[in-house]
Amino acid sequence: MKDSKAILEIARKTIASEGEAILHLQSLVTGDFARAVTRILESEGRVVVSGIGKSAIIASKIVATLNSTGTPAIFMHAADAIHGDLGTIQKDDVVICISKSGNTPEIKMLVPLIKQGGNLLIGMTGHPESFLGEQADFVLNTYVEKEACPNNLAPTTSTTAQLVMGDALAICLLELRGFSSRDFARYHPGGTLGKKLYLRVSDIVSQNQVPRVSQDTPVKDAIVEISEKMLGVTAVMDGERIAGIITDGDIRRMLNKYDNIGELKARDIMTHNPKTIDAEVLAIKALKQMQDNDISQLLATEGNRYVGVVHIHNLMKEGIL
Repeated sequence: MKDSKAILEIARKTIASEGEAILHLQSLVTGDFARAVTRILESEGRVVVSGIGKSAIIASKIVATLNSTGTPAIFMHAADAIHGDLGTIQKDDVVICISKSGNTPEIKMLVPLIKQGGNLLIGMTGHPESFLGEQADFVLNTYVEKEACPNNLAPTTSTTAQLVMGDALAICLLELRGFSSRDFARYHPGGTLGKKLYLRVSDIVSQNQVPRVSQDTPVKDAIVEISEKMLGVTAVMDGERIAGIITDGDIRRMLNKYDNIGELKARDIMTHNPKTIDAEVLAIKALKQMQDNDISQLLATEGNRYVGVVHIHNLMKEGIL
């Protein structure tokens, strides 16, 4: 096995090399970048992103980022485009071609066809003086001095630079469109990310039972209520007002303190002024409140009305935690 110090040194050298190249990109962002963003914003079509080889993989990722942040986009492989897929490009579409050298055979065949169609062409290349750079309406310069690969062959730093330039493009469009977290949730309805953005406490509470006892409820009956509702807790009510809470922890402390619990009422063991949360807030805020207070459940309210319990296990089940 290789010496671990040598392995770590290679990894750190790679990261440092790519990091320096990415920081250098800041100086390569020019007026062409701003004009490209403006034209995309003004376009009534989509953004078609194309590339060949590793650049095609980066193009596909950029398309995914654009789509998820409010800019309609579609991927078109440069090789497929010149073999029948050129019809992907519609009249009002803006085309972004990605190529490190800007001189690959596929790009040289594709670019004139795009120009003939009258579409705006944005070239993303490390060589602005290349065929792609000369033919493009705007150039996004992704020049890197060398690849992280010790042989300066495997696309590493160059593809990272393309990816970062694509992210810069997407974020500019996002901010200029005023794309909000609510919009983001609309585009990401599934999975953990979507749930963090749209799942509300009320969505969880509505799936749970609503444990409640009065202050005069015998402790034995309160234990039954906690057990039957399966949330490890019950609200203690004074009419329609929340007077307190009894948790599994309160039950354990009671058993340690009292030998005879037959005469005890809920009021005798409840915790006063329990933590509550508005049912209409995002579930992720409920998690933060639980973590801040080192508790496992919150009583949910609508106005002054008690409506149920949100438990940390609910948040784990939904993938919020």
